[in-house]
Amino acid sequence: MMPTCPPGPIETHNGQQLYFEVHGAGEPLLLLHGFSGSSQDWIPSLAQWGTKFQLILPDLRGHARSGILSKPFRHEDAASDMFALLDHLGVRTCKAVGISAGGNILLHMATKQPERVTAMVLVSTTPYFPAQARTIMGQYGDNLPEQQWETLRRRHSRGDEQIKAILASTKSFATSYDDLNFTPPLLSTIQACTFIIQGDRDPLYPVELSVEMAKAIPNSRLWIVPNAGHGPVLGARWSEFIQASSAFLQE
Repeated sequence: MMPTCPPGPIETHNGQQLYFEVHGAGEPLLLLHGFSGSSQDWIPSLAQWGTKFQLILPDLRGHARSGILSKPFRHEDAASDMFALLDHLGVRTCKAVGISAGGNILLHMATKQPERVTAMVLVSTTPYFPAQARTIMGQYGDNLPEQQWETLRRRHSRGDEQIKAILASTKSFATSYDDLNFTPPLLSTIQACTFIIQGDRDPLYPVELSVEMAKAIPNSRLWIVPNAGHGPVLGARWSEFIQASSAFLQE
């Protein structure tokens, strides 16, 4: 049974209403969910992170209990939100885990303020949107089955208007070239110890992109998950992922 947690506050940063929760005590660990996900994705695993960390769980701009997007989502803007949230919490440096869009945001954070993120786990993260991802993203919101709408409605408390803004952002990714543009020289400025996790059958981001990142980021390691797609740690491998990430972050 999923533990029930007290709702967190909503603060306004960069003109965005941002919902977040803080759990536990210890070294700050920022947990960033994927696009169209929610901070609640992490809740079932809080106990597994142990007592080593103070866990910071935001809903990204436009998601879940945060405010509705007024313009297309940009990972760079979301990174600014996270810096503002950390400042608000008085967190000078942190470790972080990001899945998909969450990992893309961490790339911005780790290149804009390299000293701020000391270690990070990047799952299904990309330095740029390849052609195959653009095709999928451009069509993603067009014919969503009702079951998927219901899942999104359970996750996003502000209703269909909020969900439509998220889906419109997915479409905007297909034609965005400046938001994610991490070249090897830029990636080489990252100071954070980095653990890159990628499925070998990701339909969005071919595994070569993770290899490219691992070669460019100075202190990095790479876990290619066999026979796995986008978000390869979700589902059956989740406990293994939490265990491996915890061990890495406590090194």
